[in-house]
Formats: sequence, structure tokens, C-alpha cells
Amino acid sequence: MSRETISQSISIVHPISLSHGKNAEVWDTSGKRYIDFVGGIGVLNLGHCHPGVVEAIREQATKLTHYAFNAAPHAPYIELMDRLTAFIPVDYAVSGMLTNSGAEAAENALKIVRGATGRTAVIAFDGAFHGRTLATLNLNGKVAPYKQKVGVLPGPVYHLPYPSADNGVTCAEALKAMDRLFSVEIDVEDVACFIIEPVQGEGGFLALDIAFAQALRRLCDEKNIVLIADEIQSGFGRTGQRFAFSRLGVEPDLILLGKSIAGGVPLGAVVGRKTLLDTLPKGGLGGTYSGNPIACAAALATLDAMTDEHLRNWSAQHEEAIVSRYEAWRAQGLSPYLGRLTGVGAMRGIELADAHGTPAPKQLTQLLSLARDAGLLLMPSGKSRHIIRLLAPLTIEPAVMEEGLDILEACFKQLA
Repeated sequence: MSRETISQSISIVHPISLSHGKNAEVWDTSGKRYIDFVGGIGVLNLGHCHPGVVEAIREQATKLTHYAFNAAPHAPYIELMDRLTAFIPVDYAVSGMLTNSGAEAAENALKIVRGATGRTAVIAFDGAFHGRTLATLNLNGKVAPYKQKVGVLPGPVYHLPYPSADNGVTCAEALKAMDRLFSVEIDVEDVACFIIEPVQGEGGFLALDIAFAQALRRLCDEKNIVLIADEIQSGFGRTGQRFAFSRLGVEPDLILLGKSIAGGVPLGAVVGRKTLLDTLPKGGLGGTYSGNPIACAAALATLDAMTDEHLRNWSAQHEEAIVSRYEAWRAQGLSPYLGRLTGVGAMRGIELADAHGTPAPKQLTQLLSLARDAGLLLMPSGKSRHIIRLLAPLTIEPAVMEEGLDILEACFKQLA
């Protein structure tokens, strides 16, 4: 198959062509089997072709494949929003809107915040990733490759260090940087919102410092600043809870959803305080495909599967498998490039670094190739592209998980 018709600006991690998949396994067009530790970059928490999701798609496709909700409402959208807002673990009245993706959810959140606050300044964080649209590019805490060659971006946007035990940035350091920002760069009274990932994805599976999150919430309350939690990758059970912000002891004002919301069908959402979501004039929110009936049906089936008990059990099994193997590898000195284990719950990363703690992106590239040849798909992340993102489906069979970790262990031993 020729790829000449596909833009060369799309970066490909694994130069293969997939044919089909089932739960945590995929096959390429030559018939080779792989264990999937990428999961569509966090989209497939329920695995490939989850039976409940497939059946919901099939059934909905026989009834109504599309209608623009803002032209005439349809039942799947209404039912999903009722279910989804009830699924959000906050104490305030929640409403929201559906989008086609996480990046589109972020774009709409920026509009909502501007309408509600009358301000435009946004504060994001180093290492962040919020999308590839023009406005979300400026939110990202990394220049290459996202901000290169695209000129002046929508703003104003300012960045702060992201405090986490996983990157060594302390709460005190981040608060000091914030104090400097407000004394040198921008008046705090001009800030519309903070946008932050409770666990950074692209940044390397870094879990946000709890004390900082609570200090940030207090500041936002004091200064009437909107706090946005980007749960696009960390949500829907990846950390063992419905959403990762629950571990922080704070409630964000707006929450961005996407990825695993609909079992692989394109869908996103902005949900949060009803007072914020109702600010813009009628027609200010919406979209032709936003909340497509088939995507809504898939999301409803996803919510059916994501009971709190399932999420706890899946994450506990996932975490136990990864942490126990990692600790054994460290104890036996598996590889001089085996660095820290990052993240929480089933959202885990493994750093590749040398004996001095210097990132080892060359060895990670080698590891990706070795693992793929051996039948395991992995995904890179981190500022230096030196952290493996482990995003196997939460529903992965224990034997398949162990097989994948066996392959990873063998590949680590081969690194040079």
C-alpha cells in the first residue's frame, strides 16, 4: 500500500499497517500479532472491539447515523449528557456539550472562559499537551514539533513549571514561579483560567503535586479564575478512579473529556459548572458532527462497562502487574537504562536514563524497534522523548499483560 497520498507532516511511531484487533491484541496486514501497550494513545481503556461498544454501534447504525443536534435534538445525545454529567464526581450542578475530540473540547472551553470572565489570559504548564489546533498549540508546554513554523499563536498564554514527584519540581518551586509571573509578566486580575492535567500524558505520566493543586484551587476561588482540568488522557478509569482530579482533593470548574469516552469512536466533551456552560449566547456552542448518534451510543455502552468496582479492580490488577515487575527489574539490575517509574494507578511510565539520570532517548528509540519486532507496541513520551507510556487496555487479560512485560524485559536486556 502506498503512503504517498498521506501528508509527510504526520509522524508515525510504528511503520506498520494494522488490520484488526481484539481487546489488547492487534494484527497487521501481514498477519503478525502484537500486544498493544499503546491503546490508540489512551483511547482504548476498554480494549479493541469491546463487545458492548460494538453492539451499541451496530444497533444505533440501523436507527440513525447522524443528525446535527443544534438543528434537531436526538435521543442518544440527551441520554448521554444525562449519564455523563451524573458520572462526574463533583458536588455542583453540571452541564456540558459534546465535541468531536479532546482538542475541540479545549477550544470550546477557552470560548466559555472568555465569555464567563471577560478576560483572555490563560496559564498552562511546562510539559503540557492539549491538542494540535491553532489555539491549543499555544497551551502546549513544548515547542518542538507542535509550535514550529506556524507563526504567532492565539493568546495570551503563560507557562509555569509543573510540580510533581515524578519530575523533581516541588510545590514550593512552582508557587515561587507563580509569584514571579504575577509580579513581572501579568496581573493576576487579568487571568481568565488555569488549564492543567492532573496527570500529564505527553509530558511523561507525571502526577500533579496534591498540595499545589489545592493551593491553585484556593487562588482561583479568591481571584475568580476558572480552573480547567484536562482529563482527556487521564480520565475514564486510567488512574483507578473515574477521573484523576479526585485524588487531588479539589473540584475543577471545567473538565475536558475525550479519548476513552466512546471506545474508539471520535467524541469529546466539555463539562462543568452549569453557570459557566450557560454563559455564551445561543448558537455560541455546537457543531455539525458534535455528539453524533453513533458516537453517543458507543459512549453510553462505555459508561455501562465503567462501574466503580470494575475501574478499581482493573486498575489494581494493572498497577500490581507493572509495579511488581518494575521493582523486580530494579532489584536485579535489569538494565543500566532502566530509570524511574512515573504516574499513578494504571497510568504508568518507565523512564530511560543513564547512570547519571540523563535522559536516554536514543535507547528508547531502540527499545521501540526491538519491542515491535518481538510483538509489542509501545509509545514514547516525556520532554526528551525518553519515557515509555504504558497504555494497555484496562481490560487486558492477565496472561497477555505478563507476556507483554516479558517482551519488555527481554528488550531492556538488549539495549546498548
